Amino acid sequence: MESGLVWAITIAGIVGLFVFDFVVVVAKPHVPSFRESAWWSVFYIALAFAFGASMWWWNSPAKGTEFIAGFITEKSLSIDNLFVFLVILSRFAVPPKLRQRVLLIGIAIALVLRGVFIAAGAAALSTFSWTFYLFGAFLLYTAIVIAREGGAEEGDVEYKENLLVRTARRLLPVTDGYRDGRFVIRDAGRRAITPLLLVVLAIGGTDVLFALDSIPAIFGLTQDPYIVFTANAFALLGLRQLFFLVDGLLARLVYLSYGLSVVLGFIGVKLVLEALHENSLPFLNGGEPFDVWVPSSNQSLLVIIVVIGVAALASVRVTRGGRDRRSQHAAHPEPVESAEDD
Repeated sequence: MESGLVWAITIAGIVGLFVFDFVVVVAKPHVPSFRESAWWSVFYIALAFAFGASMWWWNSPAKGTEFIAGFITEKSLSIDNLFVFLVILSRFAVPPKLRQRVLLIGIAIALVLRGVFIAAGAAALSTFSWTFYLFGAFLLYTAIVIAREGGAEEGDVEYKENLLVRTARRLLPVTDGYRDGRFVIRDAGRRAITPLLLVVLAIGGTDVLFALDSIPAIFGLTQDPYIVFTANAFALLGLRQLFFLVDGLLARLVYLSYGLSVVLGFIGVKLVLEALHENSLPFLNGGEPFDVWVPSSNQSLLVIIVVIGVAALASVRVTRGGRDRRSQHAAHPEPVESAEDD
């Protein structure tokens, strides 16, 4: 159990990174280049792995492994969720130069709300052992749903305004433009909000829905609230840069959903096995634990890396093959029969 000092230093560091990102990187509205997005994405991913490696030293190898496994899982889920972010930004017609700011603020709101989910989940798991059964069953159900909906493209994703957006619309009038990137203005003598505030609320609120599967998933890898929080924080920290990096590549990750389905299914089974291993329900085995095998942290990490890696490589290979065939067809079109040949 990490001390209050460790928590305070960690939260201060994460807040500092968000402030740095907002003040230094997105202070001047602009459309980030592919190179800029790539460098920042590499920076945040490297920072996460460095943090995980440090846990081997100041905590334990097991905790370091749990963090890396949790981070990879959360990052993979975040990539899949970028489809919805893209739909939201398109739905509200957000100007390209304002997208960085919108994403960063929305992600910051999401991290705060996820902290509430994590605290509630940790309290439930520590108080009621049968919560493992619920989390496991929910992840298995989610895995089936994702597998059935796998391969969805941007046009297939529907967006419905969440409670935060609907409430904001009811409380204040909304302007007809983005008004130089401001959130609230005075229009005709009264206060009004701009669509930019609605987009931020849409992204932050939508990410909370994503937490309904990501939080149980990482609790299936570790029951340490500190690791759950930091893995989520590092996964969200680089999400803005990752959006601009893979914006044009999302359609190529055709098998990512299937890979995530397998990972969530695996974690769901792991949670059920852990629940059986620590069983206290009186109507199961007389309230006694079951003697079952539970995958270790190292085994879980190996499964996650292999499954996500295979899904990503298969996606790239299939979509590259499709592009090559289209290129060949464009270069050598089939001859068109003329009427004179008949």
